[in-house]
Amino acid sequence: MFSDTVVVVTGAAGALGKAVFEHFSGLGARVAALDYSEELLAAAFPEQVAPHSYQTVDLTKRESCKLALEETISSFGRVDVLCNVAGGFLMGESVHETSDETWDFLMNLNARSIVNTSSVIVPQMQRQGGGKIINIAARAATQGFAQMGVYTASKAAVMRLTEAMAFELREDNINVNCIMPGIIDTARNREDMPDADHSKWVPTAQLASVIGFLASDAAIAVHGAAIPVDGLS
Repeated sequence: MFSDTVVVVTGAAGALGKAVFEHFSGLGARVAALDYSEELLAAAFPEQVAPHSYQTVDLTKRESCKLALEETISSFGRVDVLCNVAGGFLMGESVHETSDETWDFLMNLNARSIVNTSSVIVPQMQRQGGGKIINIAARAATQGFAQMGVYTASKAAVMRLTEAMAFELREDNINVNCIMPGIIDTARNREDMPDADHSKWVPTAQLASVIGFLASDAAIAVHGAAIPVDGLS
């Protein structure tokens, strides 16, 4: 289905990022796995095999994104799909008590990273005549919650950036959409919430399937969507 398609996955060493990597690689894509350190990538991908690539990058720094993604483009010749999976979560501070560190961490990793990756990938997609970009917002971003103000604001920013990019790029045959996960079924979330009903959470493989749909030709007419993927009934 994605034979010879080139896919970039940020945050590839995380639970969702690895599921997205496996989804696309299992369908024949060549995948560039990006994450913050070689240690994270080595732990997630102990056997780093061709035709995929594994690169370190600081997504919050434009120059780091430029270097890593230009190397990807040089190696593969193109980028057809950009999956901005990397993101962060913090809660516990009231808005009036929010530290500069919390604000910068969440806004930079959740929102600025999309601007930084897009600054390199979008011009390449325009030159090649099209592409797909999928961002990760959050179901929680549809409203504010106590002690989660900056997190929900940063994910709401992802939604607005997605909509703006969709309007800006649709005439270039570039589809930009996002998904809004609820609680994702990961080992970390199970550890943090041991008494929750984990059967209602969303498995990473199912989120990856929705991302795969948005990257496919079946979603060619979908622009600026924010798709809730928020749990099992």
